[in-house]
Amino acid sequence: MSAQLQFESTPAQRQALTVADLDAVLAVENIAYAFPWTRGNFIDSLAAGYLAQWLRGPGGAALGYLVAMPGVQEMHLLNLTVAPAWQHRGLARGLLDGLVADSRAAGALCLWLEVRESNRRAQDIYGRYGFEQVGWRRAYYPAAAGRREDACVMRLVIGEAGHALE
Repeated sequence: MSAQLQFESTPAQRQALTVADLDAVLAVENIAYAFPWTRGNFIDSLAAGYLAQWLRGPGGAALGYLVAMPGVQEMHLLNLTVAPAWQHRGLARGLLDGLVADSRAAGALCLWLEVRESNRRAQDIYGRYGFEQVGWRRAYYPAAAGRREDACVMRLVIGEAGHALE
């Protein structure tokens, strides 16, 4: 799967993420987060067959990426990141649009995610996209000084109305 996309005059190629792409993705991950995913987290996700895509920019730079875990009639977004220098250009929306389309094609009725309680910006982005807050996971994320941070659980219904997950 590869799709040519255009974001504010920046061409980006949406591609399946492979182990060979991890150096570019990890460079972004380590800049974007205080507690980044490790190479092992990405490799485990790829080995498990999770949906993993990245936006390849000019010169092979990673502009953004996502990893999502399929389930029975659902998809669980595990990581969606846009390189800080490329934020505010619609890349996150483009990645989400592609994920929703891929999830629907796979028969998913809902898309789930967790986001740090302190990450109001991400919660607002997901809320504007149509996600609703449905709960909390206590002490879900690592935080400074050995502490833990709660996660806001959000859901986007993407399947036909009237279908319920069992």
